[in-house]
Amino acid sequence: MREIAAKAGVGVGTIYRHFPTRSELVVAVYRHQVEACADAGPRLLAERPTPEEALRAWVALFVEFLVTKHGLAGALQGDSAGSDALHAYFVGRLVPVCGELLEAALQAAGSAPPVDAYNVLKGIGNLCIGTANDARYDASGLVQLLISGVLSGQPRGITIGGCST
Repeated sequence: MREIAAKAGVGVGTIYRHFPTRSELVVAVYRHQVEACADAGPRLLAERPTPEEALRAWVALFVEFLVTKHGLAGALQGDSAGSDALHAYFVGRLVPVCGELLEAALQAAGSAPPVDAYNVLKGIGNLCIGTANDARYDASGLVQLLISGVLSGQPRGITIGGCST
C-alpha cells in the first residue's frame, strides 16, 4: 500500500480510507480497467474507418488488459465469491461490447458469425494464458489470427457454439 500511495502522490492513510482492504483495492482496479475496455468499444467503432479496424483495435486493448491484469483476480486471496462476482461483471460488461463490434465487422464483411462473442472472448483469453510463462509467446499475433478466422465466417471441420461444418 505504501508503494501505491507513493506512486499516486498521496498518503497511505488516504489509500486505506478509500480502500480499507487489499481486496477492495484489487476490485476497484479491476473494475476500472473493465470499464475502460468496455467504453473503448463504441468509441473505436465511431472513430475507426471500418468496423474491422475498430474490432481489431479493441481486441488489441483487450489482450493488453488480459496480459497486464493476469492473476489480478487471484490477489483476492482465495475469495472465490469475490472472484466469481468479478468474472460475472467482466463477462456482463465485455461480451456485449465484443458482440457489437463483431456484428458490425461481420456485417461489413458480408460473413455469417461462425462463433458468438462469448466464445471469441474465451478464445482470446485462452490464447493470452501462455504469456505468463514464455516471453517469446506472441499472444497479440495469435489473437489477430483468431480474429481473421472469425471474420472469414468459415469454420472448417469443427463445431463451436452449435455451428459446424
